[in-house]
Amino acid sequence: MIAVPNYISPEEYLAIERQSDIRHEYRRGLVYAMAGGTDNHDRIALNLLTLINIQLGDSDCRFHSGNVKVNYQDEFYYYPDAFVTCNPKDRDDRYVKRHPKLIVEVLSSSTKIFDIGKKFEDYRRIPALEEYVLISQETQRVECRRRISTEVWETTIYAAGEQVVLKSIGLELAISDLYRGLDD
Repeated sequence: MIAVPNYISPEEYLAIERQSDIRHEYRRGLVYAMAGGTDNHDRIALNLLTLINIQLGDSDCRFHSGNVKVNYQDEFYYYPDAFVTCNPKDRDDRYVKRHPKLIVEVLSSSTKIFDIGKKFEDYRRIPALEEYVLISQETQRVECRRRISTEVWETTIYAAGEQVVLKSIGLELAISDLYRGLDD
């Protein structure tokens, strides 16, 4: 991840982002251009979003792909690969959501360390967030981090042949369903 080296305000970032053909993430005054993903990254995200869509049905919850931003107090604006919000306040802004209960990142070699570390540190500041999920592209491995209390999170790791449980939205799925249709 390469940052644009000049500080910009959240307002400047949002104005630029609405006009840009390239997506950028924002973290404490720095702007990062997002690299393109692989076909397997895209397929894993699509498989997950399909399963979430079926699970949520006609509920009041909404799911989003990597085209809508998640924000916390103007400190960061990220594009998660998938997330779910059930808060009606998140219907007021078509571009930015502030109350996700589930956030999912499909790990890429270029962003893996950031997603596991600093991005999680940022996301966990969102009071509504119940679950943060990291999906590997290299092997059938899903890491679910769940909020137990304000500062305490527990981690469950799922591997090939297991059922993944997304407690925040009441979804249980075979890990093989996430990896269906991938190219070796």
